[in-house]
Amino acid sequence: MNDDPARRRFAVMQLVRMSGVAMVLVGILAVNSKIAVPVEAGYLLLLLGVVEVLIIPQILARKWRSPKS
Repeated sequence: MNDDPARRRFAVMQLVRMSGVAMVLVGILAVNSKIAVPVEAGYLLLLLGVVEVLIIPQILARKWRSPKS
């Protein structure tokens, strides 16, 4: 497998997004009382999942951006 840092960084960003989507789904299930988790924890998971999907990948991309020449 290629040891390209850009490929690894892209994979990390996609994994962060996927785990955020999973958190949102679990949060929705908890808020709707479909799983045995307190509703407050469901709202927290929902909020953290949205942050993980929308904000964290942008922060990582900005951190890993190549310096301007």
